[in-house]
Amino acid sequence: MPRYQIFIEYVGTKFIGWQIQKNGSSIQELIQKKLSKLLKEKIIVTGSGRTDSGVHAIEQSAHFDCKEKIRDHKKFLKSANYFLNQDLISILNLKKRKAIFHARHSAKMRSYIYMIYNREGPICLNKDRGWHIKKELNLNLMKRGAKKLIGTFNYSTFRSSSCSAKSPVRTIKNFTISKHKNTIKIRIKSQSFLQQQVRSMVGCLKYLGEKKWDIKYFEKVFKSKKRSLSAPPAPACGLFLEKITY
Repeated sequence: MPRYQIFIEYVGTKFIGWQIQKNGSSIQELIQKKLSKLLKEKIIVTGSGRTDSGVHAIEQSAHFDCKEKIRDHKKFLKSANYFLNQDLISILNLKKRKAIFHARHSAKMRSYIYMIYNREGPICLNKDRGWHIKKELNLNLMKRGAKKLIGTFNYSTFRSSSCSAKSPVRTIKNFTISKHKNTIKIRIKSQSFLQQQVRSMVGCLKYLGEKKWDIKYFEKVFKSKKRSLSAPPAPACGLFLEKITY
């Protein structure tokens, strides 16, 4: 059976998340239904990983198998997006892959972006696409904290209690924070993440930026491996899955 990789952009606001669940509408389920209708067979879509409820994707990656070769990629994309665009989902590209390719297991790097709007006025244009924080954040303190998180560590402090990963050890390759006017962009790269890890780290960096914590206490919380000491996770609305590298 031919295997295809699809690259997907979506607004996660109204969804329960990427993964199919019983208690709400998921992105995976919707794409499977539309592609099954389009290709006239049951299609199972496997994503590079789950995104939580309210999290967006600039370029999620997934794969599926089908009985017949898709000969006209442009026509396929046009037809699929006709069904999906009304739900703010877009298939950006389609790529033929070998049978050994797996959207999740073949991934070498995952990149996430977190957006903060650090200003007095509420968010209008990017409503539900970022975290609105009124109090001015100290960017230098946040950058110092981010540097402490780069490397191979036990990230249990930032791990959700419902996380099913076998090990809390991960390797963060890159962690950058930049600011343009009132917009703060946080970019984090790793081969894989624990559930809620990115949002929990951002929540702790926010405490640093607000000077609720100093850098010593931030390190203490990180090294404690105790979820109970972590700051509340940043809201899902500011998180974007940026890219999966293979």
